[in-house]
Amino acid sequence: MPDTLDTDSLIEAASRHLWQNYFSDKEEVKRPQVLVRGEGLYVYDSEGKRYLDTFASLLTTLCGHGRREVIDAVTQQMEKLAFFPSGYDCIMEPTVKLAEKLAEVTPGELSVSFFVQDGSEASEAAIKLARNYHWVRGEKQRTKILFRRYSYHGATLGALSVSGLPSLREPFEPMVPGGVSVMPARCYRCELNLKPETCNLTCLRNLEATVEWEGANSIAAIIMDPVPGSNTGFPPPPAGYLQGVRDLCDKHGILLLFDEIQVGFGRTGKWFACEHWDVTPDILAVAKGFSGGYLPLGAAIATKQIADAFREAGAGFRHVHTYNGHATACAAALANLEIIQNENLVQRSAELGDYLKQRLESLYKHPLVGDVRGMGTLWAVELVADRETRAPLSPAGKVGSLVNDWCRRNGMILRNNGDLLVMAPALVMTNEQADEMVDGLDKAIEAAAREFAAQTSTPA
Repeated sequence: MPDTLDTDSLIEAASRHLWQNYFSDKEEVKRPQVLVRGEGLYVYDSEGKRYLDTFASLLTTLCGHGRREVIDAVTQQMEKLAFFPSGYDCIMEPTVKLAEKLAEVTPGELSVSFFVQDGSEASEAAIKLARNYHWVRGEKQRTKILFRRYSYHGATLGALSVSGLPSLREPFEPMVPGGVSVMPARCYRCELNLKPETCNLTCLRNLEATVEWEGANSIAAIIMDPVPGSNTGFPPPPAGYLQGVRDLCDKHGILLLFDEIQVGFGRTGKWFACEHWDVTPDILAVAKGFSGGYLPLGAAIATKQIADAFREAGAGFRHVHTYNGHATACAAALANLEIIQNENLVQRSAELGDYLKQRLESLYKHPLVGDVRGMGTLWAVELVADRETRAPLSPAGKVGSLVNDWCRRNGMILRNNGDLLVMAPALVMTNEQADEMVDGLDKAIEAAAREFAAQTSTPA
């Protein structure tokens, strides 16, 4: 049944008083949907229309909308003590229990968690923690953070300063000093147009050369997402790359920071993406699906060795924010992680990845589809003008927007980053829902191709 909400008044009030994410001054402003309810993989708008959520809100809602287990955990904690600030003389049970759980599920020696509010702050905390670690050990000259071009690690100024997307950086320059960019490891869009079978890991060689040029003893850390996020369509790293980065860091005493904010907690068919390559970072940044999308929460998770360095120096890590370690948010995350474990959703993600690979590769029948890539529940379909040359479409982003619009009109929420179509459904997606998603995408690409051809054809 349609909701009784006054949709028109709400939209009008938003236009006057609300500054939204993803504001654009280039495109015609579309009438926003007013979403009022979620259930499983579906959300409903104020007019009663149902949409298949293929991006899990924003890579957050791993176990689906409306999970009673999480709602009850949050309610119970709020009834006891919703919030009290964490500090050296005050702890709360959900926060400690969540730190214990993270030590259990994270790989290697990662075992000490610093809780924050979201992914941007998790990256920010990881960067500060890396610099602070070297400081308390007496290596105060280690301040530089190496990052990869076209990466994204967050919207705060510190996290943005080690992100490699020019369009996001330029309006806020100058950046925080110390960030140094290196070549990304994305084979389909290699900066040098090299082929992975013959390139001899040039991206790794570039990183090694940059470390030498900058001076290894001036570098605090290297930050990267082992599987880059939706902005570049989840390109997996070439074989040997991540192990080479780990070896380089070990050789020079550089900390390795992995950002698994988008790709962690079962998304790739393992608890964490880095486990596919048996490489463990010194600090792991997590957020998004961490709390299932129910309450804001992130964390920077460090090894015992890093924590011990602070303890031995008699120093604390000063990144004090009011809501760090929020008890109710931690209760939500605990319930979310219990669902993932109890329902074997990491294994389900791996199985779903095999099924989605088979189904999505059928989209190669469309000439516009240049590449299909992904793993687990993270997938991307890159649209191109020419599959052989990988030439981009012109104007860029037009076809992707047409696909997005078709999906919305037909009851499916799909994210496009230009002509890159990205999917990241909840881990609880069924094969039938996967079919619904792929079949919808198939029809959307076909319809968009026709419309694009009609708009760009030259009259006789």
